[in-house]
Amino acid sequence: MSTRSDCCAADRRRLIDEYYLENRARLLDLAAFLDRLDRAEPAFGSGPNGEDFRVQALREGLQILLDKGPNRVARIHGVLSDPTREPVTEAAGKGASGAYRPLTAEVA
Repeated sequence: MSTRSDCCAADRRRLIDEYYLENRARLLDLAAFLDRLDRAEPAFGSGPNGEDFRVQALREGLQILLDKGPNRVARIHGVLSDPTREPVTEAAGKGASGAYRPLTAEVA
């Protein structure tokens, strides 16, 4: 059985020193995005609670990010990924949306 110290070559202080400012900027960028959403008019065809499925996925991911459970990256990736196994007969658009849109979600 491995311990936390076995799996991570870098120590916490070095990781903080190297990556804190970059992640601080990401956090502020995400906060600014959410603030803009809060000030914006609701869009026609929004999902439950008036939110787009992508924003719902971001909020779910933020909840996972804040918990202390293991494998946060894998769990957040699961929230953002398409869980289906069968190919679709026709794609809804040309590009990826970055989050899974369940069939029950309204079209925006």
